[in-house]
Amino acid sequence: MRYLPLTDTDRQEMLSVIGAASIDDLFVDVPAEARLTGTIAGLPDHASELAVERHMAALARKNLSAGEAPFFLGAGAYRHHVPASVDHLIQRGEFLTAYTPYQPEIAQGTLQVLFEFQTQVARLLGCDVANASMYDGSTACWEAIGMARRITKRGKAILSSGLHPHYVSVARTMAKFTGDALAHEAPALDAATDIDALIASIDKDTSCVVVQYPDILGRIADLAPLAEAAHAAGALLVAVVTEPVALGAIKAPGHMGADIVVGEGQSIGVGLQFGGPYLGLFACKQKYVRQMPGRLCGETVDAAGKRGFVLTLSTREQHIRREKATSNICTNSGLCALAFSIHMTLLGERGLRELATLNHGLAAQAADRLSQVPGVTLLNDSFFNEFTLILSKDARDVVRTLADKGVLAGVSLGRLFPQTSAIGNGLVVAVTETVTAEDIESLAAALEEELA
Repeated sequence: MRYLPLTDTDRQEMLSVIGAASIDDLFVDVPAEARLTGTIAGLPDHASELAVERHMAALARKNLSAGEAPFFLGAGAYRHHVPASVDHLIQRGEFLTAYTPYQPEIAQGTLQVLFEFQTQVARLLGCDVANASMYDGSTACWEAIGMARRITKRGKAILSSGLHPHYVSVARTMAKFTGDALAHEAPALDAATDIDALIASIDKDTSCVVVQYPDILGRIADLAPLAEAAHAAGALLVAVVTEPVALGAIKAPGHMGADIVVGEGQSIGVGLQFGGPYLGLFACKQKYVRQMPGRLCGETVDAAGKRGFVLTLSTREQHIRREKATSNICTNSGLCALAFSIHMTLLGERGLRELATLNHGLAAQAADRLSQVPGVTLLNDSFFNEFTLILSKDARDVVRTLADKGVLAGVSLGRLFPQTSAIGNGLVVAVTETVTAEDIESLAAALEEELA
């Protein structure tokens, strides 16, 4: 739908129909002191379409985009190759313009794709059932905490120090309105995860323990002991996956006892897109399905006995229950879910495993090379495609300098945890199939120069 501005003649015709002499007559109920009488200070006045295009193009040229430089950024958003067929298919009119499929008789295609998406996500995360997606990984994480509160009737969530700080921030914002108590500390630059500390902190008031897998430092832990300890205390285990490609190589959280598994689906089919829109994944055990937020597509048969698809258990939704709904931010990301499903279908199980193997192999190659640079120490003893380096100086300064030289080196822990100076020398480096041997050598050479 294009934006086509009205002409003065159009405006006058509309005003005459409603009996108004001018546009100002439409705002007579707004107090005069609250009305804007001139331009807004600091903002430019209106401009022609051509002038705006030129201005925006000039601003865009200041960006260093992912495809123009050696790229090692990760920490929750990853650069993967998305086949051109994904973008082609999601732009079909019946998908691109589709809204929430409330009317199944005219939305069978959308419903079927979402049903297939749910199946793929449930299998990927190792759970019984998945919903039709959510906004993004961070809000899905909060929804899992809220769901655990409803199930356990408790209001204390323990958040792993390895949970992405942006996810923690979203949870803290939402907890202001629910009264949930959130326990969280910043991570230490240690190869060991905080699983033992999390187990020790579980008590009778704990609704859930939230742990990222792999965590913000790239570390991978066995979640089974944590799940056992949580269940023994009547609490739930919530696992957060920000890099779903990893599950082509490592065990799914649901298979280690996680009750709810959420995450960010951007890695598969969606692309970086300067920060969004992204795709929230949400799955759980079958016995908790009625407390799960979001939409759920189910399979049924019509009056003629033919297979069909419908929204099911929809009384949970805000469009019916309002303040009694399980969620009020559970609108799905349908188009991104479609992209995820198409990309996953093109890969298949074997393709996903091969992609994961390629990612890990390149990451291991990069870790070996970068750890040879004087002033660089590799933190991790295990990782998938993301690991943490400890530099001999503040990583924020290094990242800035290298960016100016055309190398996007990674994400500094000082940026993620600005209040924790003890980890300021940490640099989180992500390596996907888009990284070449030349890119790795460029980063190594840049680090050698900067840390000399």
